[in-house]
Amino acid sequence: MPSLCVFGAQWGDEGKGKIIDSLAPDVDLVVRYQGGSNAGHTVVADGRKFVLHLIPSGVLHPGRLNVIANGVAIDPCKLVEELDGLMEAGIEVTPASLKISARAHVIFEHHMGADQNAERLRGERRLGTTGRGIGPAYADKAARSGLRMGDLIDTATFRERLGAILLERNAQREKLFDEAPLDLDEQVQRYAALGERLKPFVCDTGALLRKADRDGKRLLFEAAQGAMLDLDHGTYPFVTSSSTGVGGIAPGTGFPPARLGPAYGIAKAYCTRVGEGPFPTEDHGKAGEDLRERGHEYGATTGRPRRCGWLDAVALRYALEFNGAEGWILTNLDVLSGLETIPVGVAYRLDGERREHFPGELNDLSAIEVEYEHRPGWSEDITACRQYADLPAAARDYVEWLEGVVAAPIRMISVGPDREQLIDRGLRAVR
Repeated sequence: MPSLCVFGAQWGDEGKGKIIDSLAPDVDLVVRYQGGSNAGHTVVADGRKFVLHLIPSGVLHPGRLNVIANGVAIDPCKLVEELDGLMEAGIEVTPASLKISARAHVIFEHHMGADQNAERLRGERRLGTTGRGIGPAYADKAARSGLRMGDLIDTATFRERLGAILLERNAQREKLFDEAPLDLDEQVQRYAALGERLKPFVCDTGALLRKADRDGKRLLFEAAQGAMLDLDHGTYPFVTSSSTGVGGIAPGTGFPPARLGPAYGIAKAYCTRVGEGPFPTEDHGKAGEDLRERGHEYGATTGRPRRCGWLDAVALRYALEFNGAEGWILTNLDVLSGLETIPVGVAYRLDGERREHFPGELNDLSAIEVEYEHRPGWSEDITACRQYADLPAAARDYVEWLEGVVAAPIRMISVGPDREQLIDRGLRAVR
């Protein structure tokens, strides 16, 4: 197959960065197709930790072309910071290794202000956004009032277009929130300078990807966030502002859907969620706190402590189904070592009815009761395991039982944070 897609199959933070980094040597291009700097993909390589927010996770491998496609909302300030950070770490990033879509929408300061003010107005019904302006930027895109990277580097029209937008935004800042208006001259100067810095990277990435496909190049599509945060299919309204799964690839890249290859979901051996919203298998007690500390579950982007709980097989099965996944990748299995028993949510109960399918008709999931099955744990440290046979028998039993209850094969297992701590169970064979 000419392409492969990996996506988060839970509420984000599933370990996508590490998996994409591990698969990058097998492909020619790594393509990020949605989300913004609210994503945080962590890669640990040779004892060094890298947190990538906008640049695809293949950037640590020389010879790979990394593409930020049109579906990504780009904060140029954060992107330049990320470029500079990689350069300082000795990772060379040039226009030969990174391309940015001219059609990608730009996040400005007024978007961040609108995001933060909206959260304050929501009060107790806040969504738990990162406040980085992603939602307002996507809203402007849908309203056809946004500016794109192509506009940012077009100095002839940039001032005029940004000025028209700020007239409306400044009126809202002053009247609704009693905030000082943003100065047009300062904004133009700042963002035009960023545009000049990024101009060598900007091109028509859709045409680039289609040509790469025609030339027989191998493409890896990288999702941000998780399937349960998908704008249409997630736990709305507590979702992100884009299509986080396979359905976001074609509109987010300009790549023909008929040319897409297999897709694989990524899920942790337990569940986490950042921010507000439903989380049926969340553990509010000491066990949840222990999971947070054992798994170091703090946001790579915000540093916020993640809500922790047990694997939700119902939600996971749903995420894999609507994305058409051919299998999945199990991460953080090592975090469960030492547990006597491991709870897994296998069904929901609502009004006495047992459900094995995720309820799409319910706006409020708080009435759901989760039915758990408890599986035997193992005491051994599995972080040095590199072959499936190296795992303790109880860990292998757990993996194989999960395959049955989720109804999808597990093609790779992560047993630690480092890029080498992986057990391949046939994923690379599809390449």
